[in-house]
Amino acid sequence: MNSIDPRENRLRSWRIISFGLFILAIFGLYIGRLFVLQVIQQQDWVARAEENRTQILNLPAPRGIIYDRNGIVLARNIPSFNVVVTAAFLPDDAGEIQRIYRELSATIGMPINLNQITTDNPYVPCISEHGIAQIVEYGLSATPYQPVRIKCDIPEEMARIVQQKSVDWPGISVEVEPIRDYPTGSITSDIIGFLGPIPANQEEAFRAKGLLPNRDKVGYAGLELQFQDLLAGKNGSWKVEVDVAGKQVRGLEPPVNPQPGANLKLTIDTRLQEAMTSILIREINFWNTWLNRTISTSGVVIAMNPRTGEILGMVSYPTYENNRMARFIPAYYYNQLINDPANPLLNHAVGDTLPAGSVFKLATAVGALNEGVVTPDQVISTPPKITITEKYYANDPGRERDFVDWNKAGFGHLDFLGGIANSSNVYFYKLGGGYKDEVPVGLGICRLGTYARALGYGDYPGIELPDQEKGLIPDPKWKRITHGEGWSTGDTYIASVGQGYVLATPLQVLMSASTIANDGKLMKPTLIREVDDAEGNVIQPFTPVMKWDITKDPVIQEFYDTTLRGCEPIEGKTKTVQPWVVKKVQEGMRQVVTSGTLKKEFVNFTIAAAGKTGTAEYCDKYANAKNLCIPGNWPSHAWTVVYAPYDNPEIAVVAFVYNGGEGASVAAPIVHQVLQAYFNLKQIDSGLGSP
Repeated sequence: MNSIDPRENRLRSWRIISFGLFILAIFGLYIGRLFVLQVIQQQDWVARAEENRTQILNLPAPRGIIYDRNGIVLARNIPSFNVVVTAAFLPDDAGEIQRIYRELSATIGMPINLNQITTDNPYVPCISEHGIAQIVEYGLSATPYQPVRIKCDIPEEMARIVQQKSVDWPGISVEVEPIRDYPTGSITSDIIGFLGPIPANQEEAFRAKGLLPNRDKVGYAGLELQFQDLLAGKNGSWKVEVDVAGKQVRGLEPPVNPQPGANLKLTIDTRLQEAMTSILIREINFWNTWLNRTISTSGVVIAMNPRTGEILGMVSYPTYENNRMARFIPAYYYNQLINDPANPLLNHAVGDTLPAGSVFKLATAVGALNEGVVTPDQVISTPPKITITEKYYANDPGRERDFVDWNKAGFGHLDFLGGIANSSNVYFYKLGGGYKDEVPVGLGICRLGTYARALGYGDYPGIELPDQEKGLIPDPKWKRITHGEGWSTGDTYIASVGQGYVLATPLQVLMSASTIANDGKLMKPTLIREVDDAEGNVIQPFTPVMKWDITKDPVIQEFYDTTLRGCEPIEGKTKTVQPWVVKKVQEGMRQVVTSGTLKKEFVNFTIAAAGKTGTAEYCDKYANAKNLCIPGNWPSHAWTVVYAPYDNPEIAVVAFVYNGGEGASVAAPIVHQVLQAYFNLKQIDSGLGSP
């Protein structure tokens, strides 16, 4: 029997070599990986380590303040007090934590336990409803060293109590957060607007501007939206070192201080704005009560200095309370606003396109007189109605169509001033479309359109508001594209009195009258009187901007005679409005007040004024739903526009009442009272030595 020597190596050499190579491979793999991490990817990992070690804090900039022309605050920042918990600083003893919960609950009136935080019911600061214990648990797991809000916007007295007791409540403190406050509330909300959280689909754009989602708020409407970047300023930053739990250890670099937003001083006078609001609402309520039914639920009144374009007051009714949006936008309130047929979130003064009616006749008057369609002394017959042959093309045999006057008895015979003063529809039908041998060639839609645009219709006014509309001055090409049919002679007749397809905003109506009041100078309407920096230094002074002077600038286009086929401009052929034409229209507007449709309302007004009334028929979806769109008897809106003093105008006012009926009866009293309020305030300021 062979004996085996235990010292003999029974492993084959290839196995030893294989094992050695395997070990070398393992070490080689680790060494290679270390080489990649330590050498090749060193900069990347150093950057990641630095990123984990450091944090860039975003320092919010104070938002700019908004004032009226007299320094009255319209939008400002006020402190809001929030109770917060830093979970890592709570005591280790569970009994102590429960004591803090009980005492805190009794102080701020919030339950200790309420609704577990789940995926379906997440924690949303200041909005979701959870108990103190649930919020603390969330803070402990999510951001133990970052404050988490327990209750927001508590009264200042309560905040002081919590702050005093925080000595005995480790981890509990009071956070002071600036929120937007609007002292004048709904009186100016359509102008000022409101703030809201950064929309999810715009996060990237606002991050690029240095704003922080879920903290910073941005403009959602009005001037807050239009001047978002200017008012927001620029956030600062501070690079700090943090530990693995996210606790700040020390600052690594000096902080970059935030740049406060600029302050806006507006052109509006809050006193006049408040008076205008009260007057408009009072008159609407009066007619609803007088007729024992709701005829109107909305309206607009705007006051402007025609020489500078300054908006002195702008009221859109109904409106909303922007202070209710200060911390967050309540879903129920927002839904209530967007479902309201009167659309209170829309600034109707600049964003609602409406049939202008007879206030548009000023454009027809300027064009007809400047083009020689009529002369100032030419007397035209104005019976209760006229009948024309409506045609869609040159050789169309046409069909008979009646055009009636608002005065069922007619006006007999009128000259140019009498036509404006009495607002005769038949007179302006003839000026716009012509009539037999009496007015052989009317103004026509092409020429009417160019004069209307010269007075401010058919384009964006350029005011500093985000929701402005440009209205509509129709022409044959537009009708073919939009309605698939040609322009008719009847379309021209009806457009001459501001009906049919003609649409305008209340601001455009005011601009047209102000241009005439200002001797043909169309001023750009503005709400901004001055822009100041945070120290009160003026960085943008007020400078009136004239868009053009219709008596000097070539803004009147000449056209080929192709009314039924289209408006083909003659290249290089323009003209101006003769100054005497503007003066004559001014005289006509003066007669509206002294002997025309405004005589009754302004008989006791001691300041010389001039103006125009308007009653505009309409048929929208709301009127149609109520079966009000009866052929020949449509419902109508009420318009009136007046400027004063006549010889040296300093204020022009337009009033619009939805479904108000006759302009002279419903809108005129509003304008009268607004003018009276303006001159009363002027007298008070003069007595006090104010500018």
